[in-house]
Amino acid sequence: MAGSFDAYLDIETTGLSCEHATITVIGIYLVDGVDDRLVQLVGMDVTAGNLLKSLARVKEIYTYNGSRFDLPFIYSSLDVDLERLFSHHDLMFDCWRSNLYGGFKAVEQKLGIPRQLQGINGWDAVRLWWRYLDGGDLEALATLLEYNREDVVNLKVLRERLR
Repeated sequence: MAGSFDAYLDIETTGLSCEHATITVIGIYLVDGVDDRLVQLVGMDVTAGNLLKSLARVKEIYTYNGSRFDLPFIYSSLDVDLERLFSHHDLMFDCWRSNLYGGFKAVEQKLGIPRQLQGINGWDAVRLWWRYLDGGDLEALATLLEYNREDVVNLKVLRERLR
């Protein structure tokens, strides 16, 4: 059944500039209330085809600062215009309307949304990727994937808190 999932999407990259950095992970938390599941495209699996296949049954994509970072980065890197193909809702602007400013982690703290991985940020995600890529550190990859999983799952929690 087409259009049955909400998708909570977050990317990890090797830097902030889509001209000089690459996407390392695309995390997508697909939610329909019955068959919720996590999809993580990692490394060489980060392709336009895999992304579109993962989003095949999605009706709306939710992000935090996605209109300024995630979606333009995906468009620049993979030539996939998610804002044209899907309905997109950037939760950051909902936060601003509720006087909740700052990055996603700061908003989570203000709202009491817990994380298992404490003290890890986007820069740590970059370092974890390079530890994995350069040294084959599987623990670093596992930590990066858990960090990304918490990001996308907590996007759903944030949306629920803002209702």
